[in-house]
Amino acid sequence: MRIPEERFFTASDGTRLFYRYWPSLQGTTKEAVVLFHRGHEHSGRLQHVVDELDMPATAMFAWDARGHGRSVDSAASTSRNGHGPTMGTLVKDVDVFVKHICSEFGLRMEDIALLGQSVGSVLAAAWVHDYAPPIRCMILASPAFSVKLYVPLARPALGLFHQLFGNFHVNSYVKPGALTHDPERIASYKADPLIRRPISVNILLALYSTADRLIEDAAAIQAPTQILISGADFVVHLKPQHEFYRRLGSKVKEVHVFEGFYHDTLGERDRAPAIAKARAFLQKCFSEAPNRASLNAADRAGYTKDEYDRLSKPLPALHPKAWNFGLTRFGMKTGGRLSDGIRLGLETGFDSGSTLDYIYRNKPSGITPLGTLIDWFYLNAIGWRGIRIRKSNIEKLLRGSIAALRASGQPVRIADIAAGHGRYVLEAIEGLAEKPEHILLRDFSELNVTQGRILIQQKGLDAIARFEKGDAFDRGSVASMTPRPTLAVVSGLYELFPENGPIRDSLSGLAEAMDAGGFLIYTGQPWHPQLEMIARTLPSHRNHQPWIMRRRTQVEMDELVESAGFRKVDQLTDEWGIFTVSVAQRKGD
Repeated sequence: MRIPEERFFTASDGTRLFYRYWPSLQGTTKEAVVLFHRGHEHSGRLQHVVDELDMPATAMFAWDARGHGRSVDSAASTSRNGHGPTMGTLVKDVDVFVKHICSEFGLRMEDIALLGQSVGSVLAAAWVHDYAPPIRCMILASPAFSVKLYVPLARPALGLFHQLFGNFHVNSYVKPGALTHDPERIASYKADPLIRRPISVNILLALYSTADRLIEDAAAIQAPTQILISGADFVVHLKPQHEFYRRLGSKVKEVHVFEGFYHDTLGERDRAPAIAKARAFLQKCFSEAPNRASLNAADRAGYTKDEYDRLSKPLPALHPKAWNFGLTRFGMKTGGRLSDGIRLGLETGFDSGSTLDYIYRNKPSGITPLGTLIDWFYLNAIGWRGIRIRKSNIEKLLRGSIAALRASGQPVRIADIAAGHGRYVLEAIEGLAEKPEHILLRDFSELNVTQGRILIQQKGLDAIARFEKGDAFDRGSVASMTPRPTLAVVSGLYELFPENGPIRDSLSGLAEAMDAGGFLIYTGQPWHPQLEMIARTLPSHRNHQPWIMRRRTQVEMDELVESAGFRKVDQLTDEWGIFTVSVAQRKGD
């Protein structure tokens, strides 16, 4: 039996989480497998997987997810608001954990493989989808894409109770005998004091919604993937697992079904064939150089281009959706005008800087109390909530990048090439004791430039900030910005344009404008649950044409940034995986 070392790492919110590390038995670690346990369990129950994989040259790591095992006290740090840790928190924990492993043990992200079980599989897949790490491969054993609740209407009932009463916990109905035929595993489960049967309802509900999103957008996942399915699983449904596999965008993918197996695929009595499949896949992926298709031309061919083309075509006149969206447009242009926000969007475009600034302010108003109520519902649409979280994440990464520049002795000169009114930049630096040396805000819209200059005056930042008109897609104009920025921002811009050519020009201009070591903060929109509604009902600021967006997967967006000469170092995203904010550092030439 390989003996683990017991360690801790610090999550993004300062929480200490426990993990086990099984060093390579053959000297320096060159590759690693990171294991993610089932719900209710902990890393100690993965010891047999480490041993039976029989890969002595490979380092192994496994955490106790927050709220589990020896990380059980960690839940308190995110429970002050009564809601407990969220699915987004757990996925970010995965990001921090794997980066910690790479930093602490001198590994590259390309040296990392993931092996998840049940809920751990969903967390692993969500991280790969949302954060696009260039890992070597992943194995998903019995992924919990759809838990069997057995009670009719249990999911909507739990959602209703959660809305009415806030977060609460429910105990797992699953008995150890329904997990495995192995009597030793059954007995150890019953006797294990670290098994936690309660599960937070907000995590359970988020598990469903995250899984729905992953299945629908599985084509975005490029990492080589193996799926191991238990054929007699009493805990989760099998159909979503097969659908996820069918939609996977990975060039290398495998699925194996083990008839008669219960949910604990890698802990079954006769698990040797499943372990052998996992070992063979890991060895194959580690023995071959990573080989992924470039997405630089995804604007010309690929599934997001196909989606964009479908949204660009009018629906048939008698299609039910055409009637539904037509009624929505009619409602917005009539009663919807009582809402100040809807009226502003109809006048300036729902993707305009003016609309964005209104969403940031988040103060419902309208003509009559009814208009204010309509505006409240409008401002609380999931997309606008995500936009405000994006603003908060931009500000957080801005402050972090400023601190990093200060720590390295570099000046802080900020440039935002499509700032809108510039609110998120100006509000991010308002509370700083030491202000940046210079802030340059640019935008193509005269209205945004005018409003931005007013905002600079209102914030009392005239001495260090200026606003000028500029084209974010003019490579020469961007490259010649003065003074040369050490921290550049481009937010909410690239998502509005389907073609990659202008994006490459813009990023190349930014790379030319910056010296090595400077930071770039950029946003993405790899997913949106209301993409068709937006395309069919909301006008854009560009001649009031329909606001049709081509999604860029995070893999595609990161590749464009990398190709321009930057190295991604961190990322934040919202709970729904809609808007991402990333920071990259300018590489040396």
